[in-house]
Amino acid sequence: MDRRLGIERPEGPPFTLNNTVDLLMKREFDIARREQKATILMQQYSIDAVPLEHPDLADWRDPWKGITALHEPTQFIFFGAVDDVWVNTDGELLIVDYKATSSQEEVSLRHAWKDSYKRQIEMYQWLFRHNGFVVSDMAYFVYVNADKGRESFDGRLEFTTRILPYKGNDDWVDDALAEAKICLFKETLPQAAANCEWCAYRKEAATIEVPNSKL
Repeated sequence: MDRRLGIERPEGPPFTLNNTVDLLMKREFDIARREQKATILMQQYSIDAVPLEHPDLADWRDPWKGITALHEPTQFIFFGAVDDVWVNTDGELLIVDYKATSSQEEVSLRHAWKDSYKRQIEMYQWLFRHNGFVVSDMAYFVYVNADKGRESFDGRLEFTTRILPYKGNDDWVDDALAEAKICLFKETLPQAAANCEWCAYRKEAATIEVPNSKL
């Protein structure tokens, strides 16, 4: 058999602490979901909604299942896994995303790099609308911020929690999917982005001759 030697594709860091925070936050909101009432945090922000009780919620949250929709013009099957869904008194779904950080400054959505968070939640809104749900433009980020000011660790982290409202607009999603299909069917590759780590890796890997050997 032939064996090809080379460099492995770079992987992102494992977000084990963030995933743990997500898991515990889901459990917290699930308590209110079973009781069909708003959490104390939701009440503090005067959010007139409760966590949605739905038989497909576990699948929607599952990164291997999620919620899918067929985009007819491209025949793409679009996919996403949400953190949570609430429902307001008008019966509209509110898409919710959990975020965890540790920052000295107050958490907000004003940084340019958080535009990806906004696009992410708008994609979720698009998916639910294409599954026949009535979805509010209003979405929420439940943001937890670990306190760095404590004198010692003592085996625990302490967080402050904020809910950040965001009014989404998913009008761009259809055009983005259409452009993605055009890109996939082009004869030439698109220009690499200057800050793309994967592109830099492929450029460097292409300079290395990979020998073939038989076992």
